[in-house]
Amino acid sequence: MFDGIDLSKIDLNQMMGQVQQMAEKAKEEGAKKVFSSSVGGGMVKLSINGNSEVIDLEIDDSLLEDKDSLQILLISAMNDVIRQSDEAKKSMAMNMMGGMNPFANNS
Repeated sequence: MFDGIDLSKIDLNQMMGQVQQMAEKAKEEGAKKVFSSSVGGGMVKLSINGNSEVIDLEIDDSLLEDKDSLQILLISAMNDVIRQSDEAKKSMAMNMMGGMNPFANNS
């Protein structure tokens, strides 16, 4: 599988350092991104940042007396923003991994 590749030239410490740097960069960039969902005709609006931290929540006053509907709409909004955030994270990871080649000639 690794025929013709000199595995002794792969610096695992350097590779791990790159992974750590990429993870820190992703966390910093994630905090800047915002994912929003509006459900129930705008009765519930939820926003999270790329680190999955809730940054805004708006609930229409009419839902305060309808606990079941409120729960359903909150769950729907949460699932939607989490899906958006996960897709963005996967895309970012794929882009980052594309730039990391442990078999590149580093000499």
